[in-house]
Amino acid sequence: MPLDPIQFLTEYSRFPSVSTDSAYAEGMTGARQYMMKQLEAFGFAVEEIATPKHPIILAERGPDREDVPHVILYGHYDVQPADPFELWSSPAFEPEVRDGRIYGRGTADNKGPQAVQLTALSRLLEKDPELPLRLTFLIEGEEEMGSPSFPGFLEKYGQRLSKADMILLSDTGSPGPEQIVVTTGLRGMLGLEVTVSGPRTDLHSGISGGPVLNPIAALARICASLHDEDGRVNVPGFYDAVVEPSDWEREELSKLGVTEEQYRDMLGVPAFKHVGGNKPFELIRFFPTLEFNGIGGGYQGEGSKTIIPSKAFVKITCRLVPDQDEADIGEKVRQAILERCPPEVRIDVKVTEGGSPYFVAPPGRPNTDPAMSPVLAKAFEAAEVSIGEAFGKRPIFLREGGSVPIIRQLKEATGLDSLMIGLFTPMDNLHAPDESFGLEMMEKGIDAYEGILRRLAYGK
Repeated sequence: MPLDPIQFLTEYSRFPSVSTDSAYAEGMTGARQYMMKQLEAFGFAVEEIATPKHPIILAERGPDREDVPHVILYGHYDVQPADPFELWSSPAFEPEVRDGRIYGRGTADNKGPQAVQLTALSRLLEKDPELPLRLTFLIEGEEEMGSPSFPGFLEKYGQRLSKADMILLSDTGSPGPEQIVVTTGLRGMLGLEVTVSGPRTDLHSGISGGPVLNPIAALARICASLHDEDGRVNVPGFYDAVVEPSDWEREELSKLGVTEEQYRDMLGVPAFKHVGGNKPFELIRFFPTLEFNGIGGGYQGEGSKTIIPSKAFVKITCRLVPDQDEADIGEKVRQAILERCPPEVRIDVKVTEGGSPYFVAPPGRPNTDPAMSPVLAKAFEAAEVSIGEAFGKRPIFLREGGSVPIIRQLKEATGLDSLMIGLFTPMDNLHAPDESFGLEMMEKGIDAYEGILRRLAYGK
């Protein structure tokens, strides 16, 4: 009997599976066990793989033969914290259907897409229990905390996973159910934490102001130096490895259906930068960035406290594009910051996190990998046809501005590329109060996934 996707998602999302907070350990266990039970019901051999933090679900079914396509479906059962709870219109972990959407933490990221995948599979299995397709569900519990256990898992299981032909997932976005995006690339990311230190302790600004350089002023000067007047990152060699987008990518971007003005109004900003003469959507999807995510130092309370603070800090992240390397860019930015530190203060720069960018061109493009798996090439074609049938419009093939580090990690560990179908939309409020998943997106997504899996299994 096919899965009821709304019932499944309602029950799945009741478990408060917040991976970053140990107070939610019971919710993590509940969500994991619930998904394992569902997979077992559809004939999967299910394993719970222990990790230093949260276990990974690894489930397999279908013929283990070379003439049968083997697809890995990736997802994650952990969710973001739901705070602040008072901003939710209904309780975060009591899913509620209203106005054509199902509300609750995790309904869109990433339990809703799993409901889509599993429901599509259940409909196919009802028609043919001997479906000629080998499937592996790989569902982790640490995506929302940066997947710290994933590299260790891949060291042990990468060779086993490499026997598959491709990876299929929906952990990326689209503008809405009227225009689906098949994601062809993800930006990489690295982080830096910078601390500028001056005097041993906070000083009276009247007694010591003047000869003592304020760490906040020094840090502000350093930060300001990291971009030029045009907004480009002012770090030697930062852009050396950047590969310009192909003509077909710019053509696909022109089909997005969202204007610069609409996007500006949605964000609530008065104007955009056009760094290097590029348009906003081009900057988001095709080019690297250096952003200040948090800055502080000195007195933060009400009123004034006339001090020269002893320290100031800034947190920085860089989004990277092909063919930038996170180790190379991290060192270039670190050196630029060190060299620009005034001699009157001390500085400490730590590179805290990394992940290289990922890109896969669909078949038939000038930059398509000639070694692309025939099954992946078939999956791209199946996705184009199936999404067109389900949503009434062919998908567009675009890079995304965000980062999903595990996709590159999977590629490096297994050699497998990924087909990424965007089922998130801006209306879903990912990581925010009133997260939801559209029922229209759910049902059309199920139809599209059923078509993709059917065409992979039977060729039609």
